[in-house]
Amino acid sequence: MDSPLLKQHFNQFSPLSEQDWNLLVPHMEFKTLGKGGLFAKEGKKAREVGFVLEGSLRQYYTRDGEEKTTYFYFEGHLMSAYISCITGTACQMTIEALTEVRYIEFPYPVLTELFERSMGWQRLGRKIAEYLAIGLEERMVGLLTESPEARYLHLLESHRHKIIERIPQHYIANYLGITPVSMSRIRKRIRTKKT
Repeated sequence: MDSPLLKQHFNQFSPLSEQDWNLLVPHMEFKTLGKGGLFAKEGKKAREVGFVLEGSLRQYYTRDGEEKTTYFYFEGHLMSAYISCITGTACQMTIEALTEVRYIEFPYPVLTELFERSMGWQRLGRKIAEYLAIGLEERMVGLLTESPEARYLHLLESHRHKIIERIPQHYIANYLGITPVSMSRIRKRIRTKKT
């Protein structure tokens, strides 16, 4: 079993030799999730990394019975409950399929073993970790320093157009940390300014 798309994705971070790539291939499985299915579940330990081939998912935390959306996954995204995988503790969040999803899955322990065995994999792991750290900091800074309208405008102007195009409005509002009513008002204000 092989996946040119996953290989291409990894090569964007750091090129892998054919020999390095072939170390992962035997551990990959093609899987599907139905709409509403869970890739990771709050309270359960995670051990898997996924690569989305088709579909969309959202990642959220639950606090006091309220869901807080923190991320969306689409085609070409790696997904995992990384903290749970790294620490061996239960997930603090859930990753739920918003549509039917096709993805490739492989065990996180295999990945860590590859990081130890190969300089190519080690370099790739470092590049992915840097990418995730940048994304987390950008998200945190946005939530802490920008107004809700600025966060919405930032989303509109960013490369994350799939969120606007494919995610239901109430989930986008939740992701931005505002109510659907507030988001509706913001969208109306923006439309009025443009006319």
